[in-house]
Amino acid sequence: MNRDQNLKLLEELPESWDVLIIGGGATGLGAAVDSASRGFKTLLLEQHDFAKATSSRSTKLIHGGLRYLQQGNLSLVIEALRERGLLCQNAPHLVHPLPFLVPSYKWWEGPFYGIGVKLYDFLAGSLGLQASEHLDTKETLKKIPTLEPEHLRGGTIYYDGQFDDARLAITLARTATDLGGTLINYIKVVSLIKKKGHIVGVKVKDQTNGKEYKLKSKVIINATGAFSDHIRRMDDKKVLSLVAPSRGTHLVLPKEFLPSNIAILIPQTDDNRVLFLVPWHDKVLLGTTDIPISKVSLEPHALKKEISFLLKHAARYLSKEPKLSDVLSVFTGIRPLVKSDEKSATSALSRDHRILVSASGLITIAGGKWTTYRQMAEDVIDKAIQTSSLPDHPCITRTLPLHGFTDKKMDLQDPWSLYGSDSAILESMIQKEGKHLDKCIHPRLPYKQVEVVFAARKEMALTVEDVLARRTRSLLLDAKASIEAAPLVAKLLAKELKKNETWEQEQIKAYLETAKSYRIP
Repeated sequence: MNRDQNLKLLEELPESWDVLIIGGGATGLGAAVDSASRGFKTLLLEQHDFAKATSSRSTKLIHGGLRYLQQGNLSLVIEALRERGLLCQNAPHLVHPLPFLVPSYKWWEGPFYGIGVKLYDFLAGSLGLQASEHLDTKETLKKIPTLEPEHLRGGTIYYDGQFDDARLAITLARTATDLGGTLINYIKVVSLIKKKGHIVGVKVKDQTNGKEYKLKSKVIINATGAFSDHIRRMDDKKVLSLVAPSRGTHLVLPKEFLPSNIAILIPQTDDNRVLFLVPWHDKVLLGTTDIPISKVSLEPHALKKEISFLLKHAARYLSKEPKLSDVLSVFTGIRPLVKSDEKSATSALSRDHRILVSASGLITIAGGKWTTYRQMAEDVIDKAIQTSSLPDHPCITRTLPLHGFTDKKMDLQDPWSLYGSDSAILESMIQKEGKHLDKCIHPRLPYKQVEVVFAARKEMALTVEDVLARRTRSLLLDAKASIEAAPLVAKLLAKELKKNETWEQEQIKAYLETAKSYRIP
């Protein structure tokens, strides 16, 4: 991906687009892949960086959703389980099976959870991962020795998928580019262009230099997640809100709290939700909370009560109680849940997606989750074909390998496994450009200097935050270490992007401002 080259296309071909997508999160990127794979001239615009908001702050799970099974939403579970299986096939370098254990502390929990996960297995059908099983107390503690042993009666093992959300987002961006799509970050849509009451284009502003463009397209798709209503009100100021935003917070803990490759599902919290303790990049991810909010922002902050909630519930299930001082990072995202007709808690709202077409032709897709991004993309491009003059080309993404796909079995302990076949390019860069690129950016982080250079050259990283928060996951894994790594990353980026020392200092300052909310004071 080359941002400068893509910007030239905006100047040279301002009126030649078939599909213009607003939003560079999971939904928008998936739509770009689907649209480009059908042969449509596709343009995606993101106001910040790809996956800046919700799509880089998930629980890192590709799953059917046992909670939705409990709620009786079988259609959503079946769809998600199918998509989980397809993702494991199409992106094995990014999505892999992960065992989960549901501990039982009451006599009825073992049979109850056992029946639930057997139904889960059955609904997955031929795309299932591995059969669930029941463990006795001794077997359960052998699998996860840090579980609270008092009153433990055993556990139930089942399987779901795990992934790195921001890395999958970048992979989708590169896949869309491979297919001929044009994607540009740091381009903000400031208004919609109408002709005789019908939307025919957008006016946009380059956030890096203030330059404005007027772009025309046959179809405009609003895939901005939590910001969907903002774009909808550009079209119609009186439109009712579609999104019921909810804030979810995660904590990152040292591996000592879960020295296993098995995740823990905490089946019921005080507010009748489920929590997860998930091994991820040699750390432990604990989450998530669910708090309704009235306003959305690119950098939502966790409240002390959310952090306390997570630590309190984790302590009930672990033999060693995690404390505030153990937290390596705290991150918060906003779920763009779709409003229901009845009043209900956000934890009870469906993750089903909805597609709306306004009177002026603006197509909005909202709701859903990472697991079902591909189906959402297929549905919204089908809708674009139905409501426009686009030819009816069929969807091919069910069997489309994503960028970096390789038949070679990936070593999940290798940090470069996420790059798939591109890992060979990283190796080549070290050999050709110097061994210094093989050095880590920080002693407590698994990322090497070559990955910073690669992110600038191939993945459209423009800022220190792009690199430390999304091209690598440094900010989420260890906020303090990422802050200490910022000067080196700024220096490497400045060289690649041909920036001066003043730019470096500005980048470091900006990153410190962003990163401070990820640290526990």
